[in-house]
Amino acid sequence: MATDYMALHIFTMVVQGITCVLSILGNGLVIWVSGFRMAITVTTLCYLNLALADFLFAATLPFLIVVSAREGQWPFGWLMCKLINFLGETNLLASVFFTAFIALDRCICVLCPVWAQNHRTVSLAMKAITVPWILAAVLNLPVFILFTTQKDEENNVYCGFNLEIWGNITEEEKIHRLFTSVKTMGISRFVVGFTFPMSIIAICYSLVAVKICKKGMTSSSRPFWVLSAIVATFFICWFPCQLCLLLFAVWTKEILFEGKYKILLYLRVLTGLLAFFNSSINPTLYVFQGKDFQKRVIHSLPASLVRALTKDSAPTSDTTTKSVSLPTEANL
Repeated sequence: MATDYMALHIFTMVVQGITCVLSILGNGLVIWVSGFRMAITVTTLCYLNLALADFLFAATLPFLIVVSAREGQWPFGWLMCKLINFLGETNLLASVFFTAFIALDRCICVLCPVWAQNHRTVSLAMKAITVPWILAAVLNLPVFILFTTQKDEENNVYCGFNLEIWGNITEEEKIHRLFTSVKTMGISRFVVGFTFPMSIIAICYSLVAVKICKKGMTSSSRPFWVLSAIVATFFICWFPCQLCLLLFAVWTKEILFEGKYKILLYLRVLTGLLAFFNSSINPTLYVFQGKDFQKRVIHSLPASLVRALTKDSAPTSDTTTKSVSLPTEANL
């Protein structure tokens, strides 16, 4: 079992490292292009916030890799223990909410084009875009409150739940409240963090597909492959993780004290890696499929490189980089 645990430990760090690099590069490029190289529209605003959530989550992975390499010991202090766990969970959940937000926006554009033409404005989107951020932060407030650094008998520092937050009560009562808190957080996370967004994504894209069929716009199968890939990828990446977290939350006492369902300890790690990896493939699913975004990346990267290389040798003009036409909103 020790050998299996060591292999899983190494595999976890490798996958976390690959996910971190891919996510930072991909989402960093999306943030740069959609935030600085394209006009601000509702679509680019949605992509920007999704990429920002995935990018900020990926930025917390190096801390987790270091902790894994130190066999769980936390070297970053009390404040970072709270912040890293809070920011990681919040941005991961915000990414899920923005995925559902984009599905809802696309559904409105296809089903209610007249209303979208008149009311789907950037100012309204900026107000609505704060809802996923606030909801994700509120749902993860218990993480910020309950997590803290603790020392064991050998003076090693770890980051985990603070049992002393409930004051002067018996250890049995503290453990009971801890299990109750974990169970409540697990159930609420499964309902609000997966079931609700998954329902929105499935319903919205189903309505979009039906609308496309009714309009006779089936000459190309690409829209259907795109919609199918988005729904399938979200489900495959998130359902195993959320299910394992739910079962672990419900059976925490049996797992930790009675030795039952130990397989969930391993499955929780593996399915968590799958959910983490979703942040690195979001740019491909949601952004790079857009022809206007691809064109802007292709035009802006060489132009920026040429301008940087010739900056000191000759005066340059911004005409090349600004000559690309303003982006248009895509229906899908």
